[in-house]
Amino acid sequence: MADGSLQTWLKRSFGFDPQESEHHFLVKLPRGASSQIEISEHFTWDENSGSSEMTYGTRLEGQIRVVLPRIKWDAIAEQVRSHFNQRLKKMGRKSGSWAVGSNLIRRELGKELVLLAWAIEDADPALTPAAIANWGGLVPEERWWMYTQTAAATGHGIADKGKGWRVAVRYALTENPITGRSSSGVVVPEFFRRASDGPLFTGDISEESEESTS
Repeated sequence: MADGSLQTWLKRSFGFDPQESEHHFLVKLPRGASSQIEISEHFTWDENSGSSEMTYGTRLEGQIRVVLPRIKWDAIAEQVRSHFNQRLKKMGRKSGSWAVGSNLIRRELGKELVLLAWAIEDADPALTPAAIANWGGLVPEERWWMYTQTAAATGHGIADKGKGWRVAVRYALTENPITGRSSSGVVVPEFFRRASDGPLFTGDISEESEESTS
């Protein structure tokens, strides 16, 4: 890959600086309204070739964490871009932008993006606004916690769809409004607090969901 391409990626990235940390996420945006968007996690960066190869395998380096249909990506892309750029501005960093091809995201923002993508990947598209609102109602530390728990248990982009924590993410962000936030401290949705205290579940959470809303 030409060095010029890497520099272009870095200039329009969402806060990714390999000199600060090589850990980052990559959003692959192909052309075409029917194309799928792949988001992968990378722990290394090569100054000559950039990100490691994306993979659907079990290797953690470059593993694809989520795949979204274009229509679902388009439903969140602009609001995510605006939210991330507001955060980056406060950090004194340049704004990022989405473009066809490879889009680089600093590690913490990448975790937050994948969390939102997990919430909508199997959800009714009509629930996307609720997912965005609830995601926006969480502070970054809460998003990071939820991402870490989910990635550790069911983080594979394809093999873990519809399982355990991935289902919990969808439920928490699309059907369980986050309200009553205090002025300090981290507020983790009740379902996740109880799930983290017990054994990891692997099946349907319908019974659990009913209990949490009763």
